Amino acid sequence: MNNILFDIPADVYKTLSESERYLLEYINNHLEEISTMSIVKLSENASVSTATIVRLMKKIGYDGYTSFKYSLKEKVQITDENDEMENIDMKIKHAIKKNELEVVKTIQLQSIGQIEDAVQKIHDAEKIYIFARGFSEMIAHEMTIKLQLMGKNCEVHDDPNIIRIKSREIRERELAIFVSLNGETSELVEACKNLNIRQITTITLTTRMESSLGMMSEMAFIGYKGSQSYFPDYEVRSRLPLSVLSRILLDAYAIRML
Repeated sequence: MNNILFDIPADVYKTLSESERYLLEYINNHLEEISTMSIVKLSENASVSTATIVRLMKKIGYDGYTSFKYSLKEKVQITDENDEMENIDMKIKHAIKKNELEVVKTIQLQSIGQIEDAVQKIHDAEKIYIFARGFSEMIAHEMTIKLQLMGKNCEVHDDPNIIRIKSREIRERELAIFVSLNGETSELVEACKNLNIRQITTITLTTRMESSLGMMSEMAFIGYKGSQSYFPDYEVRSRLPLSVLSRILLDAYAIRML
């Protein structure tokens, strides 16, 4: 095979399937287009599955299709008038920095004294209830499992009606933890009000100190949430700050219980 791009050993080439060899030939004949073509678009244009593309990339020595495209840009002088690859690079870098900023600033916002107080509250509680809704439920379930593994009597609830009912049944030496990105989920706010009336300890993980939950809770751990969302039309903003808060709190608890 006369290939201007790929230096593939003969024994490797022999292992390629018919569809992989066809794909290799297609790529070689469309080098100028490949550098800005997504894996889905390549799949459509070459009439092969994305799985075939990934398999081929791995067989010829790349981690995946993206690393192949970067390598392609370096090996072949291809004119990219809009510099699309560079633009993609910068956008990805910005996304990475956004996540880094949320983690770093969330950590910086924490008070060692408050963490110690919360750890003691968790230790003293006869039972812990964790309430969350939407995407925050995943964090709440993870917290519940970790607390159970450390011997705590803990249960999680994400159904609105059950949250309201349970909040009226929690007893004095028990504890409620709320996980809410904006701190304004109606059933969680109502539950916190019910608990405040009976002076039950409440801890909230949120990103808005001025929110209803942030203001009402006995202890509020505040995370930093970036302003940019890559899904602006949907309420699916990153829960990374909440994940960082839950990990800090539970890691601290585990350390103190050693």
